[in-house]
Amino acid sequence: MKLSGTEERDLILVLAKNDLLAKSDGKTLLLLKPRGFCAGVVRAIDVVRIALEAFGPPIYVRKEIVHNSFVVEELRAKGAIFVDSEDEVPNGERVIYSAHGVSPEVREHSARRGLRVIDATCPLVTKVHVEAVKFAKEGYSLILIGHKDHDEVVGTLGEAPLVTQVVGSPEQVENLSVPDPDHVAYLTQTTLSLDETKDIIAALKQKFPNIKGPAAQDICYATENRQVAVKQVASEADLLLVVGSENSSNSNRLVEVARNLGTNAHLIDSCNDIVPEWLKNVKTIALTAGASAPECLVEETIAFLRNKGFNNVQELEVMPENVRFGLPPEIVEAIAAAPAAATAD
Repeated sequence: MKLSGTEERDLILVLAKNDLLAKSDGKTLLLLKPRGFCAGVVRAIDVVRIALEAFGPPIYVRKEIVHNSFVVEELRAKGAIFVDSEDEVPNGERVIYSAHGVSPEVREHSARRGLRVIDATCPLVTKVHVEAVKFAKEGYSLILIGHKDHDEVVGTLGEAPLVTQVVGSPEQVENLSVPDPDHVAYLTQTTLSLDETKDIIAALKQKFPNIKGPAAQDICYATENRQVAVKQVASEADLLLVVGSENSSNSNRLVEVARNLGTNAHLIDSCNDIVPEWLKNVKTIALTAGASAPECLVEETIAFLRNKGFNNVQELEVMPENVRFGLPPEIVEAIAAAPAAATAD
């Protein structure tokens, strides 16, 4: 019998897990891969670093460039100034939009004040913005699946605020009311739980049988891959640790995925957050990191757990990630101008 691609991958992973656990003596640490930085996060952080090197501080960043406290503090130490609103940026200064995107209102306000904008919005978030504009222009009522206070949702909602409603659970779908039930479309926040989103979409389709969705799912590849990796090992681990900050949506979803499968799981900003009681009677720990968490924090956590006896460290790769995003034109131009400036000096 010939296996499908997905079935073959799952079989390989099961055999690999069994092999790893068979070799284990004592305590095991399963290091999940992929983990940590996604392409959008790498791009956003690079934008801030290059801007600081090319233009010098101050460089203002609207909101956290990515939702990770370690990354934000590291960039702040290099001269980045993080602000909650473009109102806090002096007229004419440079401002970087975070990876989570902004609304058209923010862009228009920045233009009126003469701010020199560098847009670090993740291209996958931009895709959702473009879809929102398209559906709105076609006269659809738009349902945005996501967490209403998240920066990404605030930005997407701003593309078509008069026709968009935000829902975060199947229960909220019941209370939706639209002018034409046969002319409804939905979009999703990119960092949601696959399972949770599936349930909300199912509820939407039941309420609005003719609802339209995006041509390709909005949940980003990195969010999906990290969740799939957690699902693959959850049954083998006594405990899952997710390196990521509290305000990181995709990191929180990884914890939820594990808990929904019956595995004890905790979100940690760093190894300093590990509570000793969590490790009692634990033989196997799975370790991953949200898409905005740097690898150095994972390495510190590995060292911490080794000191607690988890010396059998095994990396389990679910799927390779080779996605790269190009830099914004302002940064490309700054890089191109740098050698010329050095020669002129």
